[in-house]
Amino acid sequence: MDYQWYPGHMTKAIRQMKEDIKLIDLVIELLDARIPFSSRNPDIDNLGQNKARLVLLNKADLADEAQNNKWIEYFKEKGIVALKINSKNKQGMKEINNAVNVACKEKIERNKKRGIMNRPIRAMVVGIPNVGKSTFINAYAGRAATKTGNKPGVTKGKQWIRLNKNLELLDTPGILWPKFNDRTIGLHLALIGSMNDNILNVSDMAYELIKKLKLFYPEAITTRYNIDGDDDPVQVMYQIAEVRGCKLKGNQPDLEKTCSIIMDDFRNGRLGKITLDRL
Repeated sequence: MDYQWYPGHMTKAIRQMKEDIKLIDLVIELLDARIPFSSRNPDIDNLGQNKARLVLLNKADLADEAQNNKWIEYFKEKGIVALKINSKNKQGMKEINNAVNVACKEKIERNKKRGIMNRPIRAMVVGIPNVGKSTFINAYAGRAATKTGNKPGVTKGKQWIRLNKNLELLDTPGILWPKFNDRTIGLHLALIGSMNDNILNVSDMAYELIKKLKLFYPEAITTRYNIDGDDDPVQVMYQIAEVRGCKLKGNQPDLEKTCSIIMDDFRNGRLGKITLDRL
């Protein structure tokens, strides 16, 4: 299956962001900690040139902790300030103010030399759909400042949020890019829910996920479903269907329901802490 999704509103959104970037001091990019490479939008990299950068590995609680730390070091080596956070339980929020000051150190010092004091840093919050930008902003602001949801596309337009006298945030819609040259990137985005599930084949996604889990986390499937774990992903699906009682008429296995269970368990962390983009 070829994983591609680029609805028309994303073209409009990137056009608006190109205008808004002129007002911005800092680009705060949220990545999904399970796929730190695949969830980096190359259009945002181009957009954020010559701007201070801060990378937040969101949903770090769902990802492999050893891999989280490796990715933090990866960005550090590239000169990008990076933190791991969990917006839902506000883990890592206290470190963000200091990280903003570190990322914007040169800008703050230039302002001081020009006699510009106490001017708030203006930051644009960017990321792919369903990465948790709105939940992050609400957690950071300490109030329900934006709409939130567990599906891509909740944020439709831009919103300015003044957090305090030192920082203003511009929320933006989640955007992908027109074409994924690497099929693996498209697959990873589909697996974490950054595409519209209605255009995807859940059986194909579950098949690919099982292959990856057997490679990097072989105990994830066997432990969760109490099965021996065949080498063939299709046979694994049959085993899970049997254990979970997913049956159609005639006692045939309901593989579609089985695959939906597998995907839901992965997305909600029930298969363990898993990172698909590995260093």
